[in-house]
Amino acid sequence: MATARSITLTGRHLALAVSLLIVTVLVLATMFSYLTVRHAAEMRLPFLEQMLRNISLEEAAKTRDLVRENLVNMATRLGHMQAQLMELDSLGERLAGMAGVKVKDLKPAPVAKSAQGGPLVSPENLDAQALQRALDDLSRQVEAKSEALASLENRIFDERIRKSLLPTSNPIADGVRGSGFGWRTDPFTGQTALHEGIDFAADPGTPILAAAPGIVLNVERHPEYGNVVDIDHGDDLITRYAHASLVLVKPGEFVRRGQQIAAVGSTGRSTGPHLHFEVRVKGVPQNPARFLDRGEQVAKR
Repeated sequence: MATARSITLTGRHLALAVSLLIVTVLVLATMFSYLTVRHAAEMRLPFLEQMLRNISLEEAAKTRDLVRENLVNMATRLGHMQAQLMELDSLGERLAGMAGVKVKDLKPAPVAKSAQGGPLVSPENLDAQALQRALDDLSRQVEAKSEALASLENRIFDERIRKSLLPTSNPIADGVRGSGFGWRTDPFTGQTALHEGIDFAADPGTPILAAAPGIVLNVERHPEYGNVVDIDHGDDLITRYAHASLVLVKPGEFVRRGQQIAAVGSTGRSTGPHLHFEVRVKGVPQNPARFLDRGEQVAKR
């Protein structure tokens, strides 16, 4: 050229040139690889087809192994859950026996062909659909067992509450039973009369204890019972403590089992210091010995 020209190359120009070079190389390499593979495929080169087939088989084998391993793990967990269900069945039967409940009364309507267990899923014959069906069946069994055990738990809880409110504790600590429940000769008239409770001989002032927790229903001075306390224990069950010399509670007060509510005396129609103890259900007198004897049997266990 007639005149000289100068070109200044900066770092930016160099970076741009390097970038263009790299992009050009990548594009050429991609085109070369694509054309080579396509050409080889069109020519059906055996070594290339075998290589692609091997790669495909290896990937498929890895996928199958992964799926199989997951299915085996799920089947193992399914077996463990089925074993736990059988243990729950056994536990439910034992608890039902302890609660005095028949097992057949606890079992809900069947939700599967069998009450326990499930299909045998072996690692040699695993199927995703079959395993899913087994899991669905197991889920229904778990729900049924949960309902049955929840029902049993409620019954046991209700039974414990009921028993805790029964008058099974002696109203006199180390008290000696005197005249029992039933027909006897009346000490005043000498005629046969029904004795509606149990007498406990004790010294005057001996603490009279609540035979069970409850609410004080009535406190009064009765011409025959003398100073008397009635305690309501729920379900129309009432205990009565008569002939007391002193009453320590008032109507509406909650009393605990074994709490002192009065003191032994000889008020009312009485021949001497003692406690007359009654148990009434819906107003009908019951033999208190049935309740007290039951409490002694439980205490000895």
